[in-house]
Amino acid sequence: MAAVIGILVGPKSSGSNMAAIIRACQSGNLEAQVGVVVAPRDDAPARTNAESLGVPTVVIEPGEAYGERLLVPLNGCDVVCLAGYLRLLPDEVLRAFPGRVLNIHPALLPRHGGQGMYGIKVHEAVLRDGDKESGCTVHRVTSEYDKGEILLQRRCPVFTGDTPETLAQRVLIEEHLAYVEALRMVLP
Repeated sequence: MAAVIGILVGPKSSGSNMAAIIRACQSGNLEAQVGVVVAPRDDAPARTNAESLGVPTVVIEPGEAYGERLLVPLNGCDVVCLAGYLRLLPDEVLRAFPGRVLNIHPALLPRHGGQGMYGIKVHEAVLRDGDKESGCTVHRVTSEYDKGEILLQRRCPVFTGDTPETLAQRVLIEEHLAYVEALRMVLP
């Protein structure tokens, strides 16, 4: 029986990493299936994207007993992936999936990580600091932002004349490959 992946998405994310995982499963490139995508709002673009790809979705709004409520749709999942999910994950979820919650970050951690470092802000920091390369990191999730064990990194060059947007596009290509590769490493 194929391993089951649960994916948590954020309210504004389009879900391109989520979609890359779903497509890898559907094509047989990843021997797993995405069992559920959990979104914080009904109008989350990633939720609509997941449904268009045939994956069941659930809306769980943050609030009282959020961690406990997240566990209900994630029951039966082997691994949980964060995709555009910017909150600290509740301890209840981390305890239920020890070492089996993954996140992808659009930089080479430990550089350019931590609270508030997401999206275009990361690429702006890479360019501001004059880094010659960038990339992405797949890591295990802990109770601190971007501090978990690094599973793998994929690198790409930073070119003279790059803008945060052009760098983001190049890194995103690596993200889609990295998440699937990391899942192969951790799936049962």
